[in-house]
Amino acid sequence: MNKIKDILITGFALFSMFFGAGNLILPPFLGFNAGPDWFLVTVGFVITAVVIPILGIIAHAKLQGTMYDFGKKVSHLFSIVFCILVYAICIILPAPRTASVTHEMAIAPFFESSSLLTSSIYFILVFIFVMNRSKVLDLLGKYLTPIIIAILLAIIGIAMFSPSETMQASQFKAPLVDGLLEGYQTFDALAAMVVGAVLIISINLNSSQSFIEKRQLIFKAGLVAGFGLFIIYTGLILSGSLHNSEFPINITRPELLLGLGNKTLGGAGASLLSVLIALACFTTAVGIITGTADYFKGLFRNSKNAYTLTAIIGSLLGIVMGQFDVGFIIDIAIPALMFIYPITIILILLNTLPDKWASSLVFRGVVIIAFIFSIPDFLKILMPSDTLNAVIDFVPLGHFNLGWLLPSLFMFVILNVLERVTPSNAS
Repeated sequence: MNKIKDILITGFALFSMFFGAGNLILPPFLGFNAGPDWFLVTVGFVITAVVIPILGIIAHAKLQGTMYDFGKKVSHLFSIVFCILVYAICIILPAPRTASVTHEMAIAPFFESSSLLTSSIYFILVFIFVMNRSKVLDLLGKYLTPIIIAILLAIIGIAMFSPSETMQASQFKAPLVDGLLEGYQTFDALAAMVVGAVLIISINLNSSQSFIEKRQLIFKAGLVAGFGLFIIYTGLILSGSLHNSEFPINITRPELLLGLGNKTLGGAGASLLSVLIALACFTTAVGIITGTADYFKGLFRNSKNAYTLTAIIGSLLGIVMGQFDVGFIIDIAIPALMFIYPITIILILLNTLPDKWASSLVFRGVVIIAFIFSIPDFLKILMPSDTLNAVIDFVPLGHFNLGWLLPSLFMFVILNVLERVTPSNAS
């Protein structure tokens, strides 16, 4: 009985770590644009926003280390650079996005104030909390998450049983792929590497279990968290599709979530949801900047100055980036995600495999190929050209922004075959 209790408690804790309130604006908008194709969009979204992240937790159960351990088989330098890139992306994009979501959902509907004022006050408070660690945020997260989940489930339930009479046609040409790529915007695969390490530390501090017992606990807790994410994401996508004829085509993501709240729970319910999401966004921002500051503090031999400087830089970036609207931040995140996500997915998948299929040689070869074939997807957004488009069209799945996938799989197979033929080359 205690084992089941431990699994559920750990699973709910893990779910709350993944439960970035800003992510909740993505699924309804997907469903809104997908209409009758909501199921295909959901499959794609679940792959990158649920399955891959939970595989990341399963990889942590195997490694029981830190994010650094995901890339150490490639090289020490690669893993350090990868960690720095992940943390840099987190403080430049998802952390400021929480301020933008807060402004659009909890400030703009009620007050005529600028987004710059919101982001400034927001990240000054974030900085104060980062520099003065407190259990207040832990308590907020403990009670906020269940309340938000209850409200969301109410919205989903009412939306499902009171659909619109008509449904607008899908806006997507390849709904499965569009859902898959939108899942990048949750940043959940990156989060898996970060929060998984936090979970390991927490378990080690509060348990004397063996390595195998901890592995089983983390694995099963990951499944619990994944099931929770699946229910919420799928329900919100379906809700957006069932009511897509009731909103203007140019509606924003935050406006849509608020609109669904209004239609299902009334104005008071929607207002409560917006305030709770704003508070949850705040805890997410504090967690991201604290985690980043902790990493750089450790990188510079536990330097308090490194921690403070990172917190200052993260907060200043938050003020600058957080003043922009959510749609803009999502759009500018695309190049970074096209660059980092293929490598992240490859590292997660390789670390879930038995070591005999994932030697250092395999890690290096597959990561290099994933990196090379993701470059066109990254560049075409920054520097579009006919030549680049021709290259992308030549690569299988390139026009779906998945040109890295088949070459990486091919390299994985080839290197494993070569190692079986010439075992002495394995490392």
